[in-house]
Amino acid sequence: MSYIRFENINKSFGSNHVLKDINLEVEKGRLVTLLGPSGCGKSTLLRCLAGLEQVSDGHIYLDGQEITDIVPRKRGIGMVFQQYSLFPNKNVRDNVAYGLKLKKMPKAQIQQKVEEMLDIVGLSDKIDQYPSSLSGGQQQRVALARAMVTAPKVLLLDEPLSAIDALLRKNLQIEIRRIQQQLGITTIFVTHDQDEAMVMSDMIHLFHDGRIEQSGTPEQIYTSPATKFAATFIGNYNLLKTEDFNRIFRADLPGNDVAVRPEIVQLGRTDEKENPRELMAEGIIVNHIPHGSLIRYQVDCQGISLNADVVFEKQMEFHEGDHVFVRVDPDLVIRL
Repeated sequence: MSYIRFENINKSFGSNHVLKDINLEVEKGRLVTLLGPSGCGKSTLLRCLAGLEQVSDGHIYLDGQEITDIVPRKRGIGMVFQQYSLFPNKNVRDNVAYGLKLKKMPKAQIQQKVEEMLDIVGLSDKIDQYPSSLSGGQQQRVALARAMVTAPKVLLLDEPLSAIDALLRKNLQIEIRRIQQQLGITTIFVTHDQDEAMVMSDMIHLFHDGRIEQSGTPEQIYTSPATKFAATFIGNYNLLKTEDFNRIFRADLPGNDVAVRPEIVQLGRTDEKENPRELMAEGIIVNHIPHGSLIRYQVDCQGISLNADVVFEKQMEFHEGDHVFVRVDPDLVIRL
């Protein structure tokens, strides 16, 4: 039985229909990501679960109880926003203890829980410091500790890392995932960053125009996009009309569109095939762009542009203007 269930959820702001018949289930203890571009409805759904927005139609269930019309403070939900919203005049200890004090918990118990939570998020040595003396990442971990210390039924994270620099963001992704798994807390994470979703999630729900476009594990979403939008949003796929693909590779695939991941596009200087089933085309290197440990080559194949990701070694293997042979495994080409 699902721990969280959204049933036929609709939400409108005036004439703007933001959520359109959303049906979604979340298992207990999982980290689920709502992924999609700005304005697709993912944060609105999160706010509906928290009770910060009322649904226009539909029902929300948490742990077997309908909470659609229950006030936010009685839902047992913790939430962390993009803004840290820490009290600047309170130290770390008092910021984290705030929710426990509202519950009138005994002082000794509050102290114990705060110290335990700060140990989990790695901030025990900052307990007496004020937010102004902390880095952005440390402040976000304080906000995370404050949300979790009250032992909420569900933790909601609304793009909590989007204002943090890239290197620290990657570290915090791993830390949040570690903490979530250590505590076993059911978590719903909202982001527009596909890499972030891939790193952190048990399950991803890809949103588009107020609807769920596709749901699956990170591996399923990445390797098997169900629609053209999913292929466009996830994985930097090469998207081609099937007739163009068939023309340049001399193939006979059916359908209207195909998607080809750049890492399965192989480049070579000869027409030798590693696999007799491989499809082959000829092209010219147009440009190259470094992507960390990869070089992304743009290849022109009879007027069709293809991207190929090649592991960067000691030196670049191909240069602008080089004639190359392009190979793809037909079993890895996705028909949309």
